[in-house]
Amino acid sequence: MKEHHLPVTRSARYFALGEPARAREVWFVCHGYGQLAARFLEKARALDNGERYIVAPEGLSRFYLSERADERRVGASWMTREDRLTEIDDYVRYLDAVYAEVFGSMERERVTVHVLGFSQGAPTVSRWAALGKSRIDRVVLWGGELPPDLDLGHETVARRLRAARLTLVYGNGDQFITPKVVGSITQRLDAHGIPYREIPFAGGHELSDAVLAELGSIAS
Repeated sequence: MKEHHLPVTRSARYFALGEPARAREVWFVCHGYGQLAARFLEKARALDNGERYIVAPEGLSRFYLSERADERRVGASWMTREDRLTEIDDYVRYLDAVYAEVFGSMERERVTVHVLGFSQGAPTVSRWAALGKSRIDRVVLWGGELPPDLDLGHETVARRLRAARLTLVYGNGDQFITPKVVGSITQRLDAHGIPYREIPFAGGHELSDAVLAELGSIAS
């Protein structure tokens, strides 16, 4: 048996909030495992101040969250452990394509670009910032990991992350991003001279309007 890979063209979707012509900032917000882009964008609405264009791409793999007929809710995922390297390549190219479409009708030089990844979206945007073609000014990892397999010793990866104004956001009650996990992330960043800001908050594995507003004030 021999495994083969075949590139195909498919339709992906993203949602956007705000007016591109008025935007001084563009935010790409990437949802977590089992979420959908439109619902996640609603949760990030606190960023909408009339001068931001907020773009929410959706993971390429959708699935039913429950097999019960009366609970056939749908979620999306960025990747699984099956054929993971190919899926990583696919979503990095996909996010680059969303970026290219957005800036096909906007002047890149007049805005700053901010990327926020929540939960599974955090390693997703980490890899995009480090491995993609898009120019990103700021990366926010919220309730998610910096991928352990991302080579911070690689010159290009380290340079891009040093330039990304990295921010780590996590709830003090987050059952997934525990103090031990945060410590592991910051230890790696410190070892490679990658600066970062930490924003802990009183909460769990969730977005917070107050912290979103704080991120927005830091960005402005």
